[in-house]
Amino acid sequence: MRVLYDSKSKTLDDHGIKQLLSNETKYQAWLKVEAALAKAQGELGVIPKAAAQKINEKAVIENLDFEKMEEIYRKVGHGFVPFLKVFVLACDEESGKFIHFGATTQNIQQTAQNLVMKQVHEGFLDYTLTILDNLNDLATKHAGTVMAGRTHGKHAIPITYGYKVSVWISELLMSLERMQEVEKRVFTTMMGGAVGAFNSTGEIGLAVQDRVAEILKLEPMMVPSRNISSPKIEYLNTLQLLANNLHKIAEEVFQTSIEEFGEVAEGFTSGTVGSSTMPHKINPKLSKGIIANAQMMYSLSTVTYCSAARPFEADSTSNMLFDGVMMQALELMTEILMRAEELTRTLTVDEKRMQENAHINAGLDNSEYIMMQIAQQLGKDQAHELVYELAIEAELTHRSYKEILMENKTITQLFSAKEVEEMLMPENYIGLSARIAEDVVKKSKEAIQLTNERFQQERVYV
Repeated sequence: MRVLYDSKSKTLDDHGIKQLLSNETKYQAWLKVEAALAKAQGELGVIPKAAAQKINEKAVIENLDFEKMEEIYRKVGHGFVPFLKVFVLACDEESGKFIHFGATTQNIQQTAQNLVMKQVHEGFLDYTLTILDNLNDLATKHAGTVMAGRTHGKHAIPITYGYKVSVWISELLMSLERMQEVEKRVFTTMMGGAVGAFNSTGEIGLAVQDRVAEILKLEPMMVPSRNISSPKIEYLNTLQLLANNLHKIAEEVFQTSIEEFGEVAEGFTSGTVGSSTMPHKINPKLSKGIIANAQMMYSLSTVTYCSAARPFEADSTSNMLFDGVMMQALELMTEILMRAEELTRTLTVDEKRMQENAHINAGLDNSEYIMMQIAQQLGKDQAHELVYELAIEAELTHRSYKEILMENKTITQLFSAKEVEEMLMPENYIGLSARIAEDVVKKSKEAIQLTNERFQQERVYV
């Protein structure tokens, strides 16, 4: 199974991305690249301008005879030649002579795949920006919502939910930066011919490749070798990191929506069924879909590293593998992003339950606060030793931490009962949680604005 689908796969809006992954779009992309090649060659005098114009006019999917293509495929056993032959038949005899002039299969297919991937990538960026917007709202609303910070699965010291969300935003901003930074290496044009050295075209081939790249709004490859796969691996790694960012959010929601925590819940639509036998069940459907598909996404890297090291100037085993892996990665990422957008938009936060959980240890979580106050008088080491003994006593005996503190002479010499009580309140020891949340939201909004401005100038369409 390439992707892990569930009921949400049918109900969520994919923003048109799944259509971009269809065979119809693949064939249209092949036509677009062949048309761009002909246009560039016509402008540079490689083929007649009239032929280039005719080729461009006929480069629409409605002109392809798919029955004929299938017939030829069964005869010749090649994955691209049947397409070329029916495209030639769609043109007049004279212009058909100049289709695919000086190019090889992978020049067209890999450039076309990059063209489609770039448009899918723009969809991924759109989703990421929307998710950031959703998280910005959450972080702003809950900048001061006190909750228990947890390390190693246990209570640590207090934070705010806004701070927790700011961590997610921070990592997503890193992914947003990575996604845009890799574009110049990933979304490229390859027009170097059979082995990438422009054997069939000579000097003019370099200019043709540059012009094709300009027409398609892609980058020309420095060396258009069919043996270069590292940009695809880099893009896969970039998507895996984005998936991991969203996986982290889903894991946190999955865990803290458990009844024993009860701090958050996925948005619920009336009528949604969680179990065929347990009528009461409301399951974290969005989170589980993100978690499962992200875990599958991580499994794709190893085989690509192995395949990228294949020897010589080209290898169809590598082409086949990368075509399949990249398509699977795009499908997986789509499923993850669809769910993450709805999850972050509809997530509900139970502030009361967070407050209750923050107080569940009756002040023990603020032991560091008390220690640091004592350290001003006794030094850090002695303060740690003292508070450690008192805190562990409270943990093991289940007695009131406040009572144990007030029984200690050192504590009562340094602090009044009211001061001790104040130091035990979670809301009095959240550090810069609220400020960090607000600062990160500001940076996130700036990044969203800059990305949207760039979008308006550089979008591509197959």
